[in-house]
Amino acid sequence: MNRRSMLIGAAGTLLLGGVGVAGWRSAVGSMSGYDDYAARLRAPIPAQPDMVDLVRYATLAANSHNTQPWRFRIEDGSISILPDRSRRTPAVDPDDHHLFVSLGCAAENLLIAAGATGRPGELEIDADGARLRYSFSEGASRSDPLFAAIPARQSTRATYDGRPVPAEHLEKLRRAAEMPGVRPVLLSDRVLMRQVRDLIVAGNDAQMGTPAFMAELKQWLRFNPRAAMTSGDGLFSAASGNPVLPDLLGGYAFELFFSPASENDKYARQIDSSAGIAVFLAEEESPAHWIAVGRACQRFALTATSLGVKHAFVNQPVEVARLRPELATLIGERGMRPDIVMRFGYGPELAFSPRRPVETVLI
Repeated sequence: MNRRSMLIGAAGTLLLGGVGVAGWRSAVGSMSGYDDYAARLRAPIPAQPDMVDLVRYATLAANSHNTQPWRFRIEDGSISILPDRSRRTPAVDPDDHHLFVSLGCAAENLLIAAGATGRPGELEIDADGARLRYSFSEGASRSDPLFAAIPARQSTRATYDGRPVPAEHLEKLRRAAEMPGVRPVLLSDRVLMRQVRDLIVAGNDAQMGTPAFMAELKQWLRFNPRAAMTSGDGLFSAASGNPVLPDLLGGYAFELFFSPASENDKYARQIDSSAGIAVFLAEEESPAHWIAVGRACQRFALTATSLGVKHAFVNQPVEVARLRPELATLIGERGMRPDIVMRFGYGPELAFSPRRPVETVLI
């Protein structure tokens, strides 16, 4: 047991002694209750889903900091996805490229779920990304192996077991991520992976030295099941294998233990344990292209899930703008803009991230 675990455990014991078991449960909630909540959010879609079911599946998409920066409008024959700029993260994402990537992820889930349940259609995207509109008609259900992966997908922020992904599965992942305007690059060479790892660590070091970034990150942390279910968003501690703590103790632990050295060491271990790294590059710096990147990385993530492969975002080299050209050059894509970095491999099952109720994202 390390010093961090000992101190948190000691503080938890003191708190438990002061408030009792009932007080502790009142402060943090229960993981069994949280698991029931997560299962309801990810319940299988009915054979004849209504529009709200399709929106629910769309909201299960990957998104930056689990901010869920989207709103949905249901109309006759269409569902629109709109950016929710009140959920911006200006310190980590000043040009909103992560926001538009998140919209693309949600759109891809919507297209897959609608097509698989008898509502085939087309996606139209405004040039400025102000609206994504999926127009559909009634039709035959279309089998899609990614449909079943939607409720099972999660970003697994843990150490993996180091096993390589078979070549045929790497090819499936690469093909799944092909999208006009997007260039996916998959790395499994250990030398290249270590060089990308060093950029991830350098980016994390730069971010953690920025007070605005740290304040923004803390705003989105959820230290216990009660907080995660109440907000329905944010970075839930159990979803990354961290202890469940009352808010006050969680905030104290964050200030005490969340340091550049410990985080850099964690990211280095996680990369070294991964089977590979995927980098997604956009041909242009525009909302429409960032949305396309989101669609590509969502298809990659769903395909990985269907193959039993875990994934997690490690976006520090694209969030720290000065590192982007170095990353692009390193992977042989000089002149292009890298927008998303994901690691992948085989790892444990962790708690799912929270989601807001569908009615709160509907216009």
